[in-house]
Parts: sequence; C-alpha cells; structure tokens
Amino acid sequence: MNTPKHAVRVTIGGEDYTVRSELPAEYTREVAAYVDAALRRIRDMLPQVETHKAAILAALAITDELFQARRGDREHAGRLNAMADEVARLLPPAKRGRRTTGSHGTAG
Repeated sequence: MNTPKHAVRVTIGGEDYTVRSELPAEYTREVAAYVDAALRRIRDMLPQVETHKAAILAALAITDELFQARRGDREHAGRLNAMADEVARLLPPAKRGRRTTGSHGTAG
C-alpha cells in the first residue's frame, strides 16, 4: 500500500528544507517549528556556539523532553493498573473477568 508523500517547505535555523512525508503537511510544519524553536533557544543562550553544535544541543533537549514524557506515561500506566487491580478486588469473583489481582498480562 503506497501512501502518497507530501513535499513540505520548512525553515529550521534560518535554512529552508523540503521534507517529504506521508504525514499531513500541517503536522510536518508543526514539528519543524518545534525543532526551530528549540534551536533558537539554544542559540539565544549560547550565541557563540557553532550551528551544528547548537543543533546537537537542541536534539538533546528534545530527546530529554521525550524521555521525561515516556517516564510520565509509564508512571501513569502503573497507577492506572494499580487502581484497576484495586477495583477488581472489590468486585465479586464472577464479575472480575480475566484480570486477576496483581497480574498485568503476564503469562504463567
């Protein structure tokens, strides 16, 4: 199945790029604007840093945001599973379905 690719012109760090993607053009522009803003923040804080090094620092900052969000997602999922286990314990055994107390999809 071939999904058509869109060619989208974006500007990052003052340079124009054409990005070809199957994603919606507006999404591609939004992602590029986010990268551009991250790069601009680094260059504003450290104007003497070379562009390629600023790009690496911006990539590190964005990756840190990603890792923090993933960690938060895992924490939320853990809390939700604990709450689901607690609710399951309050239900009569016939109403608990397949969930058993303390198991999170592990096979035995």
